[in-house]
Amino acid sequence: MMHLIGAIITLIGSIFLFLGSLGILRMPDVYTRMQAGTKATTLGSILFFVGIIFYGSEWAGKLIILILFIIFTNPVSSHALARAAHRFGIKLTDRSVVDHLAEKNASAGGDDD
Repeated sequence: MMHLIGAIITLIGSIFLFLGSLGILRMPDVYTRMQAGTKATTLGSILFFVGIIFYGSEWAGKLIILILFIIFTNPVSSHALARAAHRFGIKLTDRSVVDHLAEKNASAGGDDD
């Protein structure tokens, strides 16, 4: 029974990973691609590793450390990459309605820190 639960959770994680890769291909600009990729791969990886924990509990400690690493590093690295892209001048898609960071910089009259 635990193997079946692990397989189902791993399959759901794999589906999220696949949807994340689809989002990277389908989104119109670097910022939305980054969001789609980060959110889906974070959840997909976590579910995948949780499924493996159900499948083979002898790896549970190492996999929990990997899950915590993913939880803390994926959003931070995505944010840093998005800020770097914005600072470098990569434009948003024409369909974007608002750019809060550009508005903040215009009102502050300075750098985007």
